[in-house]
Amino acid sequence: MTPPITMPEFVAGFIDEPGYLDHPRLSPIGEHALAEQRAITDVHARARFGSYAALDEQDERVRTAVASLVRMRPDQIVFQPSTSQALMHVMFGLTGGVAASPLEFPAVGYAMTRAAQSLGVLVPHAITPEHDRITPGVVREQLSSSVVAVAVSLVDYRTGHLVDLEGIRQVIGDRLLIVDAIQGAGIVDAPWELVDVIASGGQKWLRAGQGTGFLALSDRAREQLTPVWSGWLAHGRPELLHDVVEPASDAGAFRVGYADAAAQARLAGAVEAVLAVGVPSIRDVIIERTAQLIAIADEAGIEVASPREDAERAGIVVLAPHPEFTSALAAALHNHGVSATVRDGRVRLGAHVSTGDDTLDQLRAALAEFTAGLTV
Repeated sequence: MTPPITMPEFVAGFIDEPGYLDHPRLSPIGEHALAEQRAITDVHARARFGSYAALDEQDERVRTAVASLVRMRPDQIVFQPSTSQALMHVMFGLTGGVAASPLEFPAVGYAMTRAAQSLGVLVPHAITPEHDRITPGVVREQLSSSVVAVAVSLVDYRTGHLVDLEGIRQVIGDRLLIVDAIQGAGIVDAPWELVDVIASGGQKWLRAGQGTGFLALSDRAREQLTPVWSGWLAHGRPELLHDVVEPASDAGAFRVGYADAAAQARLAGAVEAVLAVGVPSIRDVIIERTAQLIAIADEAGIEVASPREDAERAGIVVLAPHPEFTSALAAALHNHGVSATVRDGRVRLGAHVSTGDDTLDQLRAALAEFTAGLTV
């Protein structure tokens, strides 16, 4: 286990340039992950006698780290290169009705549709959000008796709303609860014990870079999911088998072939650092930073479409200017070196622990330029 570290020590592991507020899209990789990348690359390049054993060790290491993060067992975790691939495994393994909002990140809808088209055993059910939110009440009112699983995002990528997992668990009963956790893993200490399936990538708030992710399955989920896309390493045995055998009884059944050991090491290093400083500590800093982003937007008179209550948000702040002014706002941000995502007439910002006052000053200057242009 990684020894505890202080928040300043954790922050020192990041060197992103001032002005970066696009963490919900892709977070700059931290030294906690980069050091692992360099170490594995060195093993690969030198190929010292016996050194390649270190590559095989990364699978258990990353599963152990992620298991601690989501409070599950290592055998309930399987490494995945992305959230999207993890969701594909899940949806292709389900039989029955699966309910989700059409406004979830497209990875959810694509996985559901492809599974339904290919196997004909999954039946998509649409849940219509109310005021851009999926709430327990919305789920309860629109839940069909044929639904066996409900899929939600821990944090809505469009608005930054933090979903009420406890409330949703109460209204769906013993149906499987599937959570796309990519916009919250590492910064939200969610009630993971209530979740059956957790799919996440490490390139956003965990800051492990692209090609990193995981799928976590409760014992109940593993029993109900069929490992359709299950490869030659999914049997869970050390020997090479030419006969096609049944996949393992744990999450390892959803392995296909060898994973990228460097990616596994990056994710393990990043998660271990998060555990060492503590998710609650990280969340406290990010909540403070997002409150500052909202205050700066308020100063400029720009509408904020994200929740203002600390308990209802994570790291995302969405600005909603009048549609005809979105381009001008994007230009002002560009002029001041502020990285953000502009999509569907809105501007999405995201702060992390490495977001400093200089970045906030750049944002303030950009919004001042924008509002000044409106009065000319």
